[in-house]
Amino acid sequence: MRKSDTNEPNPNGVPIQHAVTNNGVTGKPRLTPKLQQAEQDAFVEMELGTVGAAHAFQRWIASCMKSAGLKDLTPVDVLVMHHVNHGSHNRRLGDICFVLNIEDTHVVAYSIRKLIGLGVISSDKHGKEVTYSTTSLGQEYLLRYREIRERHLVDALATLGLNKSLLEELAQYLRKMSGLYDQAARAASSL
Repeated sequence: MRKSDTNEPNPNGVPIQHAVTNNGVTGKPRLTPKLQQAEQDAFVEMELGTVGAAHAFQRWIASCMKSAGLKDLTPVDVLVMHHVNHGSHNRRLGDICFVLNIEDTHVVAYSIRKLIGLGVISSDKHGKEVTYSTTSLGQEYLLRYREIRERHLVDALATLGLNKSLLEELAQYLRKMSGLYDQAARAASSL
């Protein structure tokens, strides 16, 4: 039960209300309506920026791969191809889905079949396990993709002052945000 509310400014100068219980213990701070609205507005702006960036990124990777010579690939196809080629080869379906944060394995399996049909990745069976790797043709397309990316995107990013350190920090932040959204999605689905 609340006896009264006390207000104190936070570092932004906006009051935070602390619930005071009957025994005088201060409860969990809650934001005033003004701060709640300001935080909600900022959060909505961040989400809209994320949506815009995600769609622009998807258009970019599909267009870049088309310019590299592989037409009619979806953004998922391009991402699968890049991940199969990245680092060590011989990727399993589950690993690809995990890294790309795609729950529906059939979506990735469809992309893999499509890419195998184009001759840009191949499959190898080791007992019951199937792994995928990039073919030399696939590596040629990815090299052209990289050249186009460096010419049209990397140089432009440099004008924003995004150096290696800032890009690594941004990548880490985006992974954390992905985890928070995944956790919130699980919580929301259990309501």
